[in-house]
Amino acid sequence: MDITWYGQSCFRVKGKKATVIIDPFDPKATGLMLPKMSADILLVTHQHPDHNNIAGVKESPFVIQAPGEYEVNGVDVVGVATYHDDEKGAKRGKNVVYNLTLDGISLVHLGDLGHLIDEETKERIGRVDVLMVPVGGTYTIDAGEAVKVIDMLEPRLIIPMHYKLAHLAYDLAPVDDFTRLAGKASVKVPDKFTIQLDTFPEDQTVLLMEVEGRG
Repeated sequence: MDITWYGQSCFRVKGKKATVIIDPFDPKATGLMLPKMSADILLVTHQHPDHNNIAGVKESPFVIQAPGEYEVNGVDVVGVATYHDDEKGAKRGKNVVYNLTLDGISLVHLGDLGHLIDEETKERIGRVDVLMVPVGGTYTIDAGEAVKVIDMLEPRLIIPMHYKLAHLAYDLAPVDDFTRLAGKASVKVPDKFTIQLDTFPEDQTVLLMEVEGRG
C-alpha cells in the first residue's frame, strides 16, 4: 500500500486493487496546492470546502460521503457516524470516520473528529492498523484528545494530520504539541511511502509525513 499526504486531511491510498482519495480540499480555502489526481474511490468525511472538493478528483470515482458499509473494487469501506464538535454537531455538524481495508491493512481516517469516542463507536470502527488522526485543535480534537483517542483505538501506526503547515490558511497547533504529549517513537517519512503488514514496527509508532516533498 502506498500512502501520499497532500496536507490538511487529504490522502491518496493506492493498493493492488484500487486507489482511494480521502478528503480532497479546495486550494482557495486552504492555501495549499492540490495536484491533478484520479481515483477509483473518493471518501468525503464532511461537507466543508477543505474536505469535499469532489470536482478536484478525475476519472469519475465512486463517491462515498455517508455512514454505511461498502464494497468497491475489492476494497471494504465502513463509514461510522460521528460529530465535528463535542456538542453532537450543534456547532459544526456531522463527521464520518472511515475504516477501509486494502491489501489486508485496516486504515482508519478520523476526518474532522471533534470529540472523544466511546466503546460503542470503537466497536463500530473495528480493527485499526493505521490511524490518520487530526491533532491541530480549534476545529477538531487537539493533541491531548488525540492521544486519548489513540489509546482507545490502539492502532499500530499513527499518522497525524490537520495541523499547522507553512502555507495553510488556518492557524492550527503545530504537530510538535502532539508528538510531545504522545510520548511514542516518531519516524519521519517522505510525502509518499509504502507500507505492508510484515514490515510494521513492533512498537506503536508515529509517522510524520512530509507534504508533497515540501516538508
